[in-house]
Amino acid sequence: MSCVLRARVLGTGAALGAAALLAGGCGSSSSDATAAPDGDAVSVVASTNVYGDIALRIGGDKVKVTSFISDPGQDPHSFEAGTRNRLALTKARVVIENGGGYDDFVGTLLKGSGSKAEVLNAVRISGKTAPAGEELNEHVWYDLPSVGLLADRLSTALAKADPGDASTFTANAAAFKAELKTLEGKLAKLKAAHAGDGVAITEPVPGYLLAAAGLENRTPEAFSEAIEEGDDVPPRVLRDTLALITGKKVEALVYNAQTSGPQTEQLQKAAKNGGVPVVPVTETLPAGQRYVSWMDGNIAALGKALS
Repeated sequence: MSCVLRARVLGTGAALGAAALLAGGCGSSSSDATAAPDGDAVSVVASTNVYGDIALRIGGDKVKVTSFISDPGQDPHSFEAGTRNRLALTKARVVIENGGGYDDFVGTLLKGSGSKAEVLNAVRISGKTAPAGEELNEHVWYDLPSVGLLADRLSTALAKADPGDASTFTANAAAFKAELKTLEGKLAKLKAAHAGDGVAITEPVPGYLLAAAGLENRTPEAFSEAIEEGDDVPPRVLRDTLALITGKKVEALVYNAQTSGPQTEQLQKAAKNGGVPVVPVTETLPAGQRYVSWMDGNIAALGKALS
């Protein structure tokens, strides 16, 4: 996907669906998630609160984390940095960005900041590349093995910034990865029971999670691409996508609950009217949730829909 800066609307229905899933929206304001006072704590800046939470999980009370995007009101692609963001970057020892065109604002800010922080690019760390003839799905935080790789790199980066607490970072990363393995086990059970089942999606945000569950995305690529880019879906593509729902050719509709528009709402309405389960997912972490509990909720909701 070629990510562009665009405004997107959070619909009321989508917001309620997201709340039911314990999955939050995303926004464009700076938010401090502080686990330790200033001083000896390692300063970490994350592009979104998803990566900010992972940093807190690995760093514990040895880090001070600032997540740029945490407000559920807006979309990461429309983020506009302010003075506080630039100041946070100048103080950061470690910076975590998603990469893959998702949060290009981080690179733009770094160029003029004079920052000497170690930058961790989640897409690059994941090793994922675009399949032949296709575009990369950059939403790698929905890929549990990729998150495990990031945890290891983050542990190493924090140990470099704070050698005295290296063993703490290593232990925290190991415990976090053990929790990820538990989630992977739950996905494996879904795959054993539902491999090959079809689903429809509005955007490729949950693609890696669905693939790990053995599910087949039957949505026309032109539909999800148009929605993700903020374009109108061609009429024929919309008809073909709706036919998946009305013809009961999919077991569930998995949609990005942060976005709302006439075409996605039409798809949701068709699913509800046709008795096709609707599973909302989002791009950022909800208030009060941690990464593992959030992903666990996504997996549970998916399992319930398939059952």
